[in-house]
Amino acid sequence: MADKEYELHDVVEMKKQHPCGENRWKIIRMGMDVRIKCLGCQHSVMLPRKEFTKKMKKVLEHASE
Repeated sequence: MADKEYELHDVVEMKKQHPCGENRWKIIRMGMDVRIKCLGCQHSVMLPRKEFTKKMKKVLEHASE
């Protein structure tokens, strides 16, 4: 899927929203694990890359834009 291509500092939408009500996350670290930061409350979560890819809905903004 073309929508599943993501890079560092992209803003992505997840399938489930964060308890604070925000559904936009920024990718702040990539490796075997992916760390994302909620753009509502600034809480960060680290997920294994496979789990992140499964839970990600789409890329909203690319870092290069």
